[in-house]
Amino acid sequence: MASAEEMTGAEMVLKALVDNGVSDIFGYPGGAVLPIYDELHQQEDIRHVLVRHEQGAGHAAEGYARSTGKVGVVLVTSGPGATNVVTALQDALMDSIPMVCITGQVPTTLIGSDAFQECDTVGITRPCTKHNWLVNDVNELAGILHDAFYVAKSGRPGPVVVDIPKDVQFATGIYRGPTTAEHKTYNPKVTGDADKILEAVKLLASAKKPIIYSGGGVINSGPLASQLLRQLVELTGYPVTSTLMGLGAYPASGENWLGMLGMHGTYEANLAMHDCDVMLCVGARFDDRITGRLDAF
Repeated sequence: MASAEEMTGAEMVLKALVDNGVSDIFGYPGGAVLPIYDELHQQEDIRHVLVRHEQGAGHAAEGYARSTGKVGVVLVTSGPGATNVVTALQDALMDSIPMVCITGQVPTTLIGSDAFQECDTVGITRPCTKHNWLVNDVNELAGILHDAFYVAKSGRPGPVVVDIPKDVQFATGIYRGPTTAEHKTYNPKVTGDADKILEAVKLLASAKKPIIYSGGGVINSGPLASQLLRQLVELTGYPVTSTLMGLGAYPASGENWLGMLGMHGTYEANLAMHDCDVMLCVGARFDDRITGRLDAF
C-alpha cells in the first residue's frame, strides 16, 4: 500500500512529479498556478524551464520527451494559458508523444460564472488528449496525477491534461504515492496475437513483391525498435521505405533503402509501394501525404 501523508494540493503536485521520475518541467506562470510556483521555489529536485509563450512550453516538452524517452511535463495557468497549449497537445496526440500538461483553473466556486481567465479547459482539450481530468477534491489529486503519467506513457503514448482549481491547490488533503495495482479502466493491449503473427509471416513468405513500410512509431519506440527493423530487412532482403517521421530508423545508405515515399518521396518508393503484393506496415499510419487518392492507392 502506498504511504499516506498530509499536505496541500500544490505540495502534492510537486511530490507526485518527483515520485513519477520527473526532473524537468516547462512552463509559464499565471494567477491560477501561483501556489504551485510558490512550492517550486522551495525545492531543488525539479528544474523549471521558463518559456516566453505556453505553446513554446508544449513544444519544448514534446522535444524533451522525444530526445529523453521520458514524459514531457508542462505547467500553465488557466484560460489563455491553457488554450495557448492546445496546438502542442494536438501535435503530441498525432505523433504519439507522452506529455502531462498541468493547468491551473479558477476556484471551484467560480467555475461556470465567466470568471477572470476562466475557460472550459476539459471540454476544449478533450479532442486533443488521450484523457483529461478536472480535480474537484484535493484527496483525489495524487491518484489523478499518478494516473495521468500512467495513461500518458503506456500503450500508445500521448498527451493528457490535469486541470487543478486554485482552491484545490491551497486545500490540505492526504497524499498517497504511486501504487503497482492494476489499473481498473485503462489496460491497453501491448502483446501481439501469436496466431495473427504466424498468419502474417506465412503471407510475407509467399510474397512475390513484398515491401516494408516504416514510420515514426519505430523512432518513438526507442533504439531497439530501429535495430529490430534493420535486422528484419537484413534477414528478409525486402526493400524498405519510410514516412518523413520514420527517417533514420533504417539507414539511407542501406542496400535495401528505396527512399521516402508519398507526395514528397522518391519515384522508386512510390512505384514499389503501388506494385507490391504484400506490404508490412510498422509504426506508420496511412495518411493522405502517403496515399494520395485512397481509391487509387
